[in-house]
Amino acid sequence: MVTSNYIRLTADQQSRQGAIWNNVPIRYRNWEVQIQFRISGHGKDLFGDGMAFWYTKDILKPGPVFGNMDYFHGLGVFIDTYANQNGAHNHGHPYISSMINNGTLHYDHDRDGTHTEVAGCEAKVRGLEHDTWILIRYERNSLLVMTDLEGRGEWKECFRVNGIHLPTGYHLGASAATGQLSDNHDVIAIRTFELDYDPSMDAAGSDPSKIVPSAEIFAPPRDHRDDPPPPMSSLKLFLIFVCALIGIAVCVVVGFLVFQKQQETSRKRFY
Repeated sequence: MVTSNYIRLTADQQSRQGAIWNNVPIRYRNWEVQIQFRISGHGKDLFGDGMAFWYTKDILKPGPVFGNMDYFHGLGVFIDTYANQNGAHNHGHPYISSMINNGTLHYDHDRDGTHTEVAGCEAKVRGLEHDTWILIRYERNSLLVMTDLEGRGEWKECFRVNGIHLPTGYHLGASAATGQLSDNHDVIAIRTFELDYDPSMDAAGSDPSKIVPSAEIFAPPRDHRDDPPPPMSSLKLFLIFVCALIGIAVCVVVGFLVFQKQQETSRKRFY
């Protein structure tokens, strides 16, 4: 859905996918992308699934990874808003993570992608009233992801990873998906910058466009930790209180009727 203020990748409806891609590949050796986005919806405790930002070889190929294809070539940065909890992880959600893929790795939703991520951080990105931004910088074989989630115009580091190798000539994109749960996933603005580049850092005669996407390190396996339960709303507390009062009243009435019945039976036996 395209409006004058944003592009809505998915509406707050189940089983939706959406994506936008640039047609012109990025020829910069070092680059930075700043993305203004918004995740919102009617769900209070349950919502999902999330959205992703891409620097990949292939475009316009819908699939199971937040609306994009699996076994991709390049970089994916994921904002996962729902914890599947079927595998090892020790973080809460929403959660920002990154993955480098040379076309051979599978993104495992049941494990929230923790076995193929290079780094990640928790980030409360959903349902905020002010602007939310994410910055993705690739410079000198280093990947930096930062966020501005407090509406102060200040970047906060999410993670930084060295030993990341990406080619030139890939495409930028954003995608989102919903399943049994849903949310609005909106892209408001995308800004792309070319950063300074020193050709002497590359091997003589090398072609940056021929680099195979790779990461020298991956995040280590982690123990499972349940997400903290969502805070109970005042409406839920009120309903619980009312149900408790009704339950107590029913018990008192039933107890009184039983007692009265026993008294009547005792008097009949006496006469």
